[in-house]
Amino acid sequence: MIKMKKILLTVAYDGTEYCGWQKQKNGVKTVEETLENACKALFQMDCEIIGASRTDTGVHALGQRATIDVKTSIPTEKIPFAIRSFLPEDIVVRKAEEVEKQFHPRYDCIKKTYCYMYYHDDFPNPIFRKNSVFVHEKLDILSMNQAANYLIGTHDFQCFCAAGSQVSTTVRTIFDCVVEKKDSFVTIKITGDGFLYHMVRIIAGTLLEVGKGKKKVEDIPIIIESKDRTKAGVTAPAKGLTLLEIYYKLF
Repeated sequence: MIKMKKILLTVAYDGTEYCGWQKQKNGVKTVEETLENACKALFQMDCEIIGASRTDTGVHALGQRATIDVKTSIPTEKIPFAIRSFLPEDIVVRKAEEVEKQFHPRYDCIKKTYCYMYYHDDFPNPIFRKNSVFVHEKLDILSMNQAANYLIGTHDFQCFCAAGSQVSTTVRTIFDCVVEKKDSFVTIKITGDGFLYHMVRIIAGTLLEVGKGKKKVEDIPIIIESKDRTKAGVTAPAKGLTLLEIYYKLF
């Protein structure tokens, strides 16, 4: 007899053609609904996808996590191969593993890592237009890193939260935030216990202004203390953001 089991999927996707991760009532194309339909086709049963992070329209992922409850004779480790033909090329299930019934991909998460990528050169490169944002001005990477260091720790990040957020608290903990330049790419890699609405994109926009000399390194703690969204930088475009990893105590 085939028993019901809970499967944790690790999912990568190019978010360019999707209106975010979360399924919506207005019928627009989302990653969650596309994956859910693929699971229904593979397992021949209704499947509810529960995702770990609700990425916005145009945002990408390498390490999104989601669970499904299914009855299947397919070995768990073979699911990524079996589901591949039911998915479009811009969504890939990279890994599948069985977890305990009480596991929840969102509530059991202990930290997440995002990466924001700028393409820094004299001219844009069309090959990278979908997953990076072009910048041609000279950037002070050292100052950007110094500014990023001020973000590390537990703070009220209300200044980096877009309007429309519905959360009980804007306090979050950032474990690491590093700016690196390699060849033509400037990446901002940030790990925290959770992120507010558009938080990483606003941080990316603010650090870019530091890199351009429009804001000073020492402005960052003042901006945080102010809790004023208007004091921070612009919200960087969604296409430069990628969800890299979601961490759990079990993994």
